Amino acid sequence: MAGTVAREVPATFDFARTVRAHAFGRRDPTTRIGPADLWRATRTPDGPGTIHVWVHASEVHSQAWGPGAEWLQAGVPALLGLDREPPVVTPHHAVVAEALHRHPGVRIGATRSVFHALVPAIVGQRVTVLEATRAYEGLCRAGRSPAPGPPGLLLPPSAEDLAQRPYWWFHRFGVERKRADTLVRAARLADRLEEAARLPMPEAYARLQHVPGIGIWTAAEVAVTALGDVDAVPVGDYHVPNLVSFALAGEPRGTDERMLELLAPYAGHRAVVLRLLGLHGPHAPRFGPRQPIMPIARW
Repeated sequence: MAGTVAREVPATFDFARTVRAHAFGRRDPTTRIGPADLWRATRTPDGPGTIHVWVHASEVHSQAWGPGAEWLQAGVPALLGLDREPPVVTPHHAVVAEALHRHPGVRIGATRSVFHALVPAIVGQRVTVLEATRAYEGLCRAGRSPAPGPPGLLLPPSAEDLAQRPYWWFHRFGVERKRADTLVRAARLADRLEEAARLPMPEAYARLQHVPGIGIWTAAEVAVTALGDVDAVPVGDYHVPNLVSFALAGEPRGTDERMLELLAPYAGHRAVVLRLLGLHGPHAPRFGPRQPIMPIARW
């Protein structure tokens, strides 16, 4: 166990909304988030570890367990986005100005755990959030790897385990062959993919997208959480173009092209703007039925 470390934080720092992005849904077995604290279990270069981060007064405190404890403690500033100056976003729309006013302390943090972020991003391809979170929870529980420390978290699936699984093993979690093959390929290249955390951002994206089945959407989902990319845009997302088009132009439906056009004035900080719009809205109206959950037999 690594001892408790305290670090001073800015008075405006928004801990809860910053760390919310580090959980893949409310039932993520690797992560537990409260109003003022975060528990997170992961696999580090030094081995498995669990970290507890909490805020008290004007300080953030952390304590960690397991072989990866020191690595996790060293990464707390990056995890909270406090390892660099806060992004300076110049608002070009009234809704962005209002969001900045209401949520001035939101940061984009970096877990530095690439494969941990990649697994839920791959299972999230082309399916609903409910399907993706169920699949990820199932994969974590199938691994049966309790995390170090007291809270009863599970470690994320290991690359070594997933790399040797046949595609049909993933069917029990609602993951069809295409995503299963992508998971296996990524697992077999996990060491190379983890290096993306130490590469310049363009090279990191190229490294991720070198794996067949990982496109710009998946790479952006990984980059914004694992790498702390403040400019990540999930091109190809089902909902985000509508969110941006409605919030910035009052258009209830949008395309990737329209989304990129509207976000162009915020180049360099587009992920920050997307995070603010997700918190502040307004959200696009819904038309028609929800996207159906399709049985795997019909893929």
